[in-house]
Amino acid sequence: MAEKKVLRAGIVGSGFAARFHFDALQRVYGVKVEVVGAYSKTPANLKKFSSEKGIKAFKNLQELIAASDVLHLCTPPVTHEPLAVEILQHNKDVIIEKPLTGYFGNEEEEDFSGDTFSREEGLKQALNSIQNILKAEKKSKGRIMYAENWIYAPAIQKEREVIEKTNSQILWIQAQQSHSGSHSKDYGKWKRSGGGSLMGKGCHPLAGAIYLKQVEGLDRNGKPIRPKTVSCRTHAITRMPHFENELHLRDSYTDVEDYASTHIVFEDGTVADIVASELLQGGVKNYLEVHANNHRTICNLTPNNAMQTYNPVHSNFDDIYVVEKTGTKQGWSNISPDEAWFNGYQHEMEAFYRTAALDEKLESGSQLAADVIATIYAAYLSAEKNGVEIEIPLV
Repeated sequence: MAEKKVLRAGIVGSGFAARFHFDALQRVYGVKVEVVGAYSKTPANLKKFSSEKGIKAFKNLQELIAASDVLHLCTPPVTHEPLAVEILQHNKDVIIEKPLTGYFGNEEEEDFSGDTFSREEGLKQALNSIQNILKAEKKSKGRIMYAENWIYAPAIQKEREVIEKTNSQILWIQAQQSHSGSHSKDYGKWKRSGGGSLMGKGCHPLAGAIYLKQVEGLDRNGKPIRPKTVSCRTHAITRMPHFENELHLRDSYTDVEDYASTHIVFEDGTVADIVASELLQGGVKNYLEVHANNHRTICNLTPNNAMQTYNPVHSNFDDIYVVEKTGTKQGWSNISPDEAWFNGYQHEMEAFYRTAALDEKLESGSQLAADVIATIYAAYLSAEKNGVEIEIPLV
C-alpha cells in the first residue's frame, strides 16, 4: 500500500484563532498533516506561539507560503483580502477564518467612525473586496476553504443528512449566537472588526442557515437556494448613557452595535431569522432550529445537555473548564465534555485536508463565504434605513 502524502500546513497569525487551528490539526486522522511553522507581523506573539507549539517561526510570509501546501489565515478580517490574494497567486489552498472580508473604512481617515459612515458605501466596498478574492481564486490552482465551524458541527451535518434523505423543504430557520462579549481586543472597533454583533457573531448562524438552504436546493433541484432580500435592526444597548453596568457584560465597544436581529427571505420565498448579541449572561447560546415541511430539528451547539453537573462551591472547579463565557461555575452547569468537537473545529479541518489531498467535496467554500458577507452588509444598509427590506447583491 502506498505511503500517504504528507500535506504541509502553514499558519498565518499567532493569536486565538491560530491556537485553535493548530489544536484542531492535531485531531486530523484521515490525512497526514505536518505543521511546518507560522508567520505573524507581531514578533513577540509569534515567538511565544511557535515556542509553545514547537514549530518554526518564519521571518516572512513568502517563505511560509513556499514551505506550505495549505495556508491557514488566522488574522483579523481587515487583513484577509490582501493575504488571501497573495497566497492564491502562489497556487496554494487557503483556509480563511471567518468572516471572509468586509468594510473597514479608509486607512487614511483617522477619524473614521462606524457610527457615521454610509452603509451604501460599506456595502459597495465589501462587494469589491469579495470580488477581488473570488477573482484571485478563479485564476489560481488553489482553493478557498471557508473556516466556518458551524457548517461542520456534528448537529448541522446530521441535519444535512436528514434534509437530503427526506427530500425536505425548509420553510423557516431560527438561529442565534450570543454571549457576554468577545475575547478580542480588536472587537468593538469597526476599523478592525468590520462591524459589531451582526458581523462578529451573526456570521455563524447566518452561514448555517444559508448553507442548509444550499443543501436543500442542490438536493431538490440541483441548484443552491440563495438569500434574496434582508431586513435588519441593530442597537448599541451597552453604549446608551443610562446603561447600568453590573460588570457581567462587556461594554467597551467604541462604534459598533451589540445587538442585531436579521430577517432573510430566500429565492424560494422561505425565511430565516438570525439574532446576534453581546447581552447574554451565563455562557454562549449557539443554536439553529429548522422548521421543514416534514420535520423539525433543533441543533444545540452550545450549550447542550450532553453533560450536566451540579457544583455547590465555585472554587471546586477553579482548574476545570466548564463552558465558554460562563459567569460562574457554582450551581448547575451544562458542562461540555468536548466543546471543540460539538462546535465542529476538528471536523472542518479533517474535511478541508481530505479536500486538499483527495479532492473530496468542499461543503464550505468561497461562494458560501461571499453570500454571508453580501447579506451582512446589505443588512447593515437595512438597519441604517430602520429595517427597510434590501435586495442582496449576490456576487
